[in-house]
Order: sequence, then structure tokens, then C-alpha cells
Amino acid sequence: MTDREKSLNNNPNLSKKNVKIVEKILSKNDLKAKELKEKYRADGLYVINLMSSPGSGKTTLLENLCDFEDFKFCVVEGDLQTNRDADRLIKKGVFAEQIATGEACHLEAAMVETAYDKLKKQGGLGNADYLVIENVGNLVCPASYDLGAALNIVLLSVPEGDDKVLKYPTMFLCADAVVISKSDMIDYFGFKVAQVQEDLAKLKPNVPIFLTSSKDKKSLEILKDFIVNNKKQGYHSQHSF
Repeated sequence: MTDREKSLNNNPNLSKKNVKIVEKILSKNDLKAKELKEKYRADGLYVINLMSSPGSGKTTLLENLCDFEDFKFCVVEGDLQTNRDADRLIKKGVFAEQIATGEACHLEAAMVETAYDKLKKQGGLGNADYLVIENVGNLVCPASYDLGAALNIVLLSVPEGDDKVLKYPTMFLCADAVVISKSDMIDYFGFKVAQVQEDLAKLKPNVPIFLTSSKDKKSLEILKDFIVNNKKQGYHSQHSF
């Protein structure tokens, strides 16, 4: 029995019937995620799963990262409704395919596969070396669904506060890197980077933390170089969703 299955079975708030249903859904997603990994590999793409709460700056981050010549990427966008985020990236010259999840608070591997196949058919993979999956803004649901990504990055914006790591541990356990976005606002919000570092060290030691701001190109370049180096080294996340 996996750790996840044990957790489900030991949860007093779930009936045995609910446990079986959840296990079945997750198992189906995991199988599809494995298929996606093979697709990514065959197409030569290094895949990043970008997760955060709503409004943390995921799309803004991507708008800025696309300015770097050595970071060519396409995007699968996840939101409950509208194509606004995909449209923003398309205006920047990035191939992007939007997924409107309706009421679902996360992306699943089957959703990503459909969008990915559309991108490929439209020539959207083009010269891209990376695929970024911008997950639905939520600090809970996306942490349970493997999308076959090589690198899981979690954003935490300064206006959200510095207490989120231990409040939403499942999400930050996914992280291969944590990005503190909107770092130019630290002084205004009294945000304590040390608190995030301390909490993350307790939860998952040795996870790198990056401070980024759309007003500081160097901070974005440091994050970009981290991703590029992980691709060169063939790093693939060992996190089990």
C-alpha cells in the first residue's frame, strides 16, 4: 500500500467507499501522467508544473521569462473560465493553449494531454525546449495530480503572507523550487523571507528559494538559469503525488 493509500484509509473523515473512488481517480491520472512523460521525452521537451494560489503572478512571470533568448517555451494554461492568461502570452509571441476546467480546481493529466496534442498539431511546439504547465490557481487541489512534469515550481507572492508553507504543506511538499514573487513589495507587507526559509526547512529541507520581481530582470535571470541547468543535468522530480 502506498503512502497516499494509507493516508486515505486512515482519514476518519472519509468513508471506505470514498477512499476507493479517490484511489481509482488518482490511479487513472497517474497512468496518464506516465504516458505524458513519454510524449514529452519523444518531443524533446523539459516540462515545468507551475503552481500557486490565484493572483500570485504566474502569468506575469512567464511574460517576463519569454524575453530570454535561451528559454524558448510553450504553455498549457489552466483556469476555471476565460482565455485571458493564454491571450496575454500569445500577445508576447508564446504559443499557448488554454484549458477551461469549469468547476475543477486543478488540472489532470488527461486535460493536459488534450491541450498538448492541440499545441503540437498547430505547430506550437516549434522551437520550444520547454513546456510550462500553468496550473489552476489553488494551493490545495493541484498537489494531488501528477502531470508528468520534470520540475515542480510553487510560487508564493509577498501579498499572500509568509505563513503559507506550513498552512498548505501538501503543496509545498511538491516543490522542487519555491519562488517568492513580487519581492519588490517585501517592505510594504512586512514579509519575512526568513520565516519561509525556516518553515520550508522543517517541511522539506534543501529546496531552493528564489526571490523574483518583474521590476528586477536579474532576479528573473537567476530563476531562468536554474531551470535551464536542471534541464542540462536531466533532473526529474522524485516527488510522488
